Amino acid sequence: MSTKRKYLDIYEEIAHGIRSEQFKPHALLPSEHELTSMYDTSRETIRKALNLLSEHGYIQKIQGKGSVVLETGRFDFPVSGLVSFKELAEQTGSNSKTLVHSLTLSPVPAALQHVFEAEEEAEQVWEVKRQRKMDGENIVLDIDYLLERWVPGLTEDICADSIYDYVENKLELVISFARKEITIEKPTHEDGQLLDLYPDSSIAVVRNYVYLDNAELFQYTESRHRSDKFRFIDFARRHR
Repeated sequence: MSTKRKYLDIYEEIAHGIRSEQFKPHALLPSEHELTSMYDTSRETIRKALNLLSEHGYIQKIQGKGSVVLETGRFDFPVSGLVSFKELAEQTGSNSKTLVHSLTLSPVPAALQHVFEAEEEAEQVWEVKRQRKMDGENIVLDIDYLLERWVPGLTEDICADSIYDYVENKLELVISFARKEITIEKPTHEDGQLLDLYPDSSIAVVRNYVYLDNAELFQYTESRHRSDKFRFIDFARRHR
C-alpha cells in the first residue's frame, strides 16, 4: 500500500464496511489510536481517511465521543465526488461491462472550443463513446472528450477498463475536482439504439467538466443515464 494511496485505501475499506453494515448505524468506529494500530500507519493518515468519510456522509465526528456511523442507503450515482463507472459498479457489487463504440483523435470540435478554451487547430482531443452495462442491461452512454496533451496514448483497452485508473496510476496525474450539470432530456436516436429504454423514457444527462490539480480542464463528459435506473444523491453538511 503506497503512502500516497494509503489514506484512500483505508477510507475505501471503512466505507465498504459501513455500506455492508459491518459497522452498524449509530455505532462508534474504533478510536483514532485503535485505527492507527490496526492499519499500522500514522495518526495523520487516519485523520485524512476519517475526514474523507465525514465529507462523504459516512460518519459524524463528535468531540469527546469519536466517530459515529451514519445511516447510508445504497446510492446509484453520487452527485458529489468523482467516481468512475468501474468504481461505482464495485461499490454496489453489480456485474458491469463497458463496450467501446468509438475512439477517435481529432482537432477540438468547433462546438467545444469554448469549453476547452482552445483554438481548433492548436489542440487534439480524444472522443470516446462507451456503452455501459450493469447486471445485463444497457443503462449509460458515456461520451468523453479528453485533451490529448494531458492524456496521450489512449487505447480502446484502456477505455474499456478505466480511463481514470490510466490517468492517475500510469500518467501519474492528479484529478482534483469537477463541475457538474444535470438535466432531464428526451432520448436521442443514438440513446434509443444503445440503451435499453422503455416507451416514453427520459434520460438524465450529467455533464462533467473535470480538472487536474493545476486547475486545467482536461476532460468534458456527457453521461446519458436511464432515469429509471439511477437516483442522484448528495450529502450536505452545514459549515459554521
